[in-house]
Amino acid sequence: MYLARFSYDVLPMNRQRAIDFIRREVAAANEAGHKARLLVPLTRGQGGAALQFEVELTSLDQLEELRQRGGDTAAQDWMHAFSEVLTAPPGVEILRVDG
Repeated sequence: MYLARFSYDVLPMNRQRAIDFIRREVAAANEAGHKARLLVPLTRGQGGAALQFEVELTSLDQLEELRQRGGDTAAQDWMHAFSEVLTAPPGVEILRVDG
């Protein structure tokens, strides 16, 4: 199993809007049969992300499916609107779960 973790930097004034966008992404991933969650760091080091989205994958091919969304224009509109509240491109970590 793999974990894909997306880290987002946002200004404090855009925090709730970003949370709403990520909750929408969590719901879409869960509807697609993935286990996904919003992570809100209580503490973070210098340069640490303000918010994170994490999704469990059984194969790395699923990551590309999540990112592409099959040309779905609603998803593209969502990603464009979300990008407007980000202060930097999202960080992406791919982790393999041991065992």
